[in-house]
Amino acid sequence: MDMTAFAALSPTTYSDVLTRDRVMDAGIRPLWAPMPRVAGPAYPVACPAGDNLMLHVALHRAPAGAVIVCAAGDPNWAMAGGNVCAYAQQRGIAGFVVDGVIRDLAETRERRFAVFARGVIPIPGVRKTPGLIDVPVVCGGVTVAPGDVVVADEEGIVVLPRGQAEAILARATERAEKDASTSLADWVKAHRARIDEATRSLGI
Repeated sequence: MDMTAFAALSPTTYSDVLTRDRVMDAGIRPLWAPMPRVAGPAYPVACPAGDNLMLHVALHRAPAGAVIVCAAGDPNWAMAGGNVCAYAQQRGIAGFVVDGVIRDLAETRERRFAVFARGVIPIPGVRKTPGLIDVPVVCGGVTVAPGDVVVADEEGIVVLPRGQAEAILARATERAEKDASTSLADWVKAHRARIDEATRSLGI
C-alpha cells in the first residue's frame, strides 16, 4: 500500500468514516510541535510493567516505514529514550505510538523523530521480561494488528484495519473532496437548516 496516499488525509477526516473504536484516546498525543503527520503499517508490541524489552527488540525487527505501536504496562517507566529514537529514525521507522511514556524528549525533538505518547518521565525501564511482538495489542483503547495502517498527527491517531484500509481511504477521500467543494456559505445554510430541524423536533 502507498502510505503517501494515506498521509494525505488527517485523522479528523478518517474519523468521519470510522467507528469510535478505531480512534485512540486523547491522552496519547504528539510530544513536540509542530509534528508532521505520520502514516505507516503498524508493528505492534506489548511490554510488561516497567519493562521495555519488546520495544527494543522491535527496534531491530520492524521494517523501514513502520510505525512501532507500544502498549506499555506501566506509565512510571520510560519505554524509549534518545538513542532508541535516534536509531529508529536511522532505520527509517516512521515513528512511535506509545501507550505510556518516554524520556530524553529534548534529543528526540531536536532530531524531529515523531513520537506520540502519554508524556515524559526520566526513569528508564528494564529489559528482562518477554512480552508480545508483531501480534495484535491494545493501544489507546484500540486493537492494533500487524500491518494495520496508523495515521497520526496533532488531531489524533486512527488505526485502519489492514483488510479494509484501501476502502476506508476511498471513503475518506470522497468525504474530503465533498468538504473541499462546499463553500462556507453553503455549509452555514445547511447547518442552519439541520439545527432548526433539531430544535423543532425537541421543542426548543
